[in-house]
This record gives sequence, structure tokens and C-alpha cells, in this order.
Amino acid sequence: MALIKSNAFFTSLLILAALFGVAIGGTVHKVGDSSGWTMMGVNYEAWASSRTFQVGDSLVFEYNNDFHDVTEVTHHDFELCDPSKPVANYQTGSDTISLSKPGLQHFICGTPGHCDLGQKVQIMVLPASLGPVAAPVPGPVRSPSTSPSSPSPADNAPQYQMGPSLAPQSEPSVSKSGWIGFSFFH
Repeated sequence: MALIKSNAFFTSLLILAALFGVAIGGTVHKVGDSSGWTMMGVNYEAWASSRTFQVGDSLVFEYNNDFHDVTEVTHHDFELCDPSKPVANYQTGSDTISLSKPGLQHFICGTPGHCDLGQKVQIMVLPASLGPVAAPVPGPVRSPSTSPSSPSPADNAPQYQMGPSLAPQSEPSVSKSGWIGFSFFH
């Protein structure tokens, strides 16, 4: 009996780890790589565009806190290099920021003039991934409410099936693996 409970607990942990694996083992991105967070010699736009950021990842800003800080700002304040209304402010010299929501995030140095000299970074945070995403697979999909004897105008519109397809199916349906087809009408 104890072995069954132990196996059930272990299996539950494995399922949770699989579902939240990105959050548990997200990527750590050191902003500016070996140069760190500085106003000279780093193109943060190029640095950010060479990476993929996802919910569960974290940013590490390393800098001399006698001269710099990290100020998270809105898009508008990022464009203006205005640190006066921060979303958050960090000043330790070694700040780790967890990426907890998808969308654009903007960081600048709040020291006057530093942002204008390029000490700013904008990143796009993608939702956490639970594995590879299947591309749309062309294939006919019928609505359950449409009977074959009464065609609708939508029957002539392009339709797509989402999910893996190992071989063409002669009759569209919900697969045994749980994949459901979706229709997109133009």
C-alpha cells in the first residue's frame, strides 16, 4: 500500500514538473553577457533580439550600483528615457528579475543621460511553452451540427485541422489522442 502511494506521489510530481518545467527550469539571461549592464559598448537591442524570452525565465542585471540602476518603465517612458514613474526600481548591483507574464517589458538605467546613450533594453516575453507546438495541418473538418445532406456556404471555405497528422484521414473526426480539429472560415 505504501508503495502505491509513493508511486502515485512520484507520478504526480513528474506531471507537475512536465507542466511547469519552464517555470522551474527557466533560462537565466545575463543582460549584456560578459559586459553586464553598462552604458558603453553594448548594443542591448541586438542582445535582446538574439534571444527568446519566456515566462519562467529570469534576467540578471550586473552593474556598478554607484553609477547605475535598473528601472522598469512603460513603453512610453522607455521611448522618452523617463525614469520618473518606474514600474519597479532595482539598485543592488546584481538584480535578478523573474519574467512572470508575457508581453513587452522595458528596462532603462535611471541615471540621467545613460538611457539616452543606449543603456536600455526592451524584451518580448513569450508564454511558457509546454513543448513543441504543432503547425496547422490542412485537412477537412466538419462541424458536428452540419449534416452531409445539407451543405452550407462554409463547406467551400478553406478549413484546417490543428495537431499532428501522420497520414491523411478519409473521414475527419476527433482523434483517439484527444486532438480536435478547428475550422477557420474566411
